[in-house]
Amino acid sequence: MSLNNSQYDALMRQYNQKQLKHKHEQRDRIRIAYKRIPRLQEIDNEIASLSLKKARALLMPSSSADFNLSDEIETLSKERRTLLLRNGFPADYLELHYDCPHCKDTGYVDNQKCSCFRKAAVDLLYTQSNIREILEVENFENFTFQYYSEEVKNPATGLNALETARDAYFKCWDFIDNFASHPAGIFFYGDTGVGKTYLSHCIAKELIQRSYFVLYFSSFDLFDLLAKNTFKKDTAASDMAEYIGNCDLLIIDDLGTELVNSFVASQLFFCVNERIINHKSTIISTNLTMENFLETYSERIFSRISSNYTMLKLIGNDIRIQKKLLGGK
Repeated sequence: MSLNNSQYDALMRQYNQKQLKHKHEQRDRIRIAYKRIPRLQEIDNEIASLSLKKARALLMPSSSADFNLSDEIETLSKERRTLLLRNGFPADYLELHYDCPHCKDTGYVDNQKCSCFRKAAVDLLYTQSNIREILEVENFENFTFQYYSEEVKNPATGLNALETARDAYFKCWDFIDNFASHPAGIFFYGDTGVGKTYLSHCIAKELIQRSYFVLYFSSFDLFDLLAKNTFKKDTAASDMAEYIGNCDLLIIDDLGTELVNSFVASQLFFCVNERIINHKSTIISTNLTMENFLETYSERIFSRISSNYTMLKLIGNDIRIQKKLLGGK
């Protein structure tokens, strides 16, 4: 599970808060029950006294005061349960309750992460990815090839839009299945509305479900955040900028829609280059042609991307327009 230190600490703080909350709730229940049924406090005092008496007997084996502690406690416990039920309380009313009975709100079972920890980690990663809600809709379960025509062809490859989409689809799954052992990059390009962002979201959903840390940014938001970190020394931007460098997958969507200047170009190169050097995966999507991309940014950025990323061009008619013509189906 790819959690950084701050994410792990955040989850463990949640578990500590749960434990404190349940201890406070238990104290409140005990206070209420004792007030209603004074005999309950007597029983608990007797059990504590018996435990102390048993400890003394074990320290002094010759003592005639030895007895079967378990039987004595069980007798008193039965009386306590009977009193609770008779007065309208659950039998376990005085016990410490847990959100997760398996790990008792520690996050671990036998030194292994509990299933509740894994679920909490995925929830945290979804929240921090910036695209939690959209992934409920745009994912591989809802992906369809029906909007890719066999009539539209790419003259450079000879493949039609459907064949091109299928090739991209399977390469996306290869990227996912080899993610842990082979960090890589994908560069989606093509006209507006051909599914570049959708496939990025599909990949993000799968990897987050596998507990990887995925961050999504539109190009405008990414460079706006980096500018705040650089020029305004914004604390929140600084924290997020650190995540940009160390998250498992960074998605930069709609590259080329931001205002490009020397700062943006240098930050893009730094981001791309550092993630390649540190073996971190990145997905970039753009509506720019390769010629326009080269003109907009620089040859060295283009070189780093083209030599280290899988270049996937999608073609076809605008899917959003097709959906509207079909009544949103």
